[in-house]
Amino acid sequence: MAVPAASPAAAEDMVDAGRYDAFWLWAGVRPQPVLAQARRLYLLQSEVAAGDPVRLVAQRPAIPRVRGSELWMVVRVGTLRWPPEVYGQVLAQLARWRAAGNQVAGLQIDFDARTRHLQDYAQFLADLRRRLPADCRLGVTGLLDWSANGDPAGLAALAGVVDEVVLQIYQGRRVIPGYAAYLARLDRLQIPFRIGLLQGGEWQMPPELATNPWFRGFVVFLLNPPSG
Repeated sequence: MAVPAASPAAAEDMVDAGRYDAFWLWAGVRPQPVLAQARRLYLLQSEVAAGDPVRLVAQRPAIPRVRGSELWMVVRVGTLRWPPEVYGQVLAQLARWRAAGNQVAGLQIDFDARTRHLQDYAQFLADLRRRLPADCRLGVTGLLDWSANGDPAGLAALAGVVDEVVLQIYQGRRVIPGYAAYLARLDRLQIPFRIGLLQGGEWQMPPELATNPWFRGFVVFLLNPPSG
C-alpha cells in the first residue's frame, strides 16, 4: 500500500503523555510521574524467545504491586511454537501478579503477526485463551497493515478470540510515515481496538476515529527522556 511521505510535525501534534491515562511500560524504561494518573497499565513481564529450546525470559525483576490502575501483563513473543512448560510458566506468572493484589484484567500478547497469516495467529490465540482463567481477558498488539490489507477471514477469526487489539502507529522508536492512510481503513476491523501512540511522536487524530463504534481509546508507549 503506497503511503504519502511524512511532513515535519508541529509541536501541537506531538504526543504529550500527560494528556492520556493508559500506558505501556517496557523493560529498561524508567517510571515517570505521569504514571500517577494511569487508569490502565500494560507492563512487560517476559519474552518467549525463539530457539532450541524455546524458553521464557523474564524482563521484570520483581512482581509489580500497582494500586488504582487496571493492569495487563504483557508477554513479548518471538515464536508461536510454545512447549507445554512455557504455557505453564506464563500462567504461573499471571497467578503471582494476581496474588500480589494487582487488578489484573488481562494478558496481552505482543507478536508481529504477518498480515497474511492472521488465521494461523488466531488459532494460536484460541488455544491460549482456553488455558487462561475464565475472568482473564486476552489482548494483542497489532500492525497497521492489518486494517488495510488483512484477509477478511483472518480478521474475523481474531474477532472471535481476542477482547481487544492495540494498533501501533510506530515501529521501534519512530512513527510510521503515512499512518493516516492505514487508519482510514479501520472500518474493516470489527474488533474493539485502541491506538498505540509513541511518547513525543507525531499524532493527528483522524476525524472519523471518534465515531468508529469499535474505538476504545489510546495507549502511549513511554520512552526514557534523551540523555544529556
